[in-house]
Amino acid sequence: MRGRKPKLKVIDGGLLQGRCPPAPAWLTAQAKAEWRRAAPEIHGRRLLTPDTLATLESYCIAAGMVRELEEVMGRDGRMIETEDGPKPHPAFKMQSAAMREARLLAAELGFMPHRRATKTKEESKTDEWADDLLA
Repeated sequence: MRGRKPKLKVIDGGLLQGRCPPAPAWLTAQAKAEWRRAAPEIHGRRLLTPDTLATLESYCIAAGMVRELEEVMGRDGRMIETEDGPKPHPAFKMQSAAMREARLLAAELGFMPHRRATKTKEESKTDEWADDLLA
């Protein structure tokens, strides 16, 4: 997705109340590990809603795939021998695509540092001097 990403907004009616939901059982071990790391952060920022669950699942799948493919290439090597000579491991291209997808989904979920640095309107109202100091 090109251009500036829209600011994430808290939707009071759709928030998942209470505890952070557990990782879906069908995720791989690597994807579950990423869920356990990422989901509490999103839930703590009050951004985890029923409509963001699918995006979070996709992000965890992509991040888990990056790690799984790294293990494969760590075991097999980054170059493989073929009839035509040495070639990059097929997992390398798959990992690159998974990294790209994970990065895009992370931006959608607000995991990028510039997302965490932006303030909401309520936070801006509490700090009256911030605009004067930065001007």
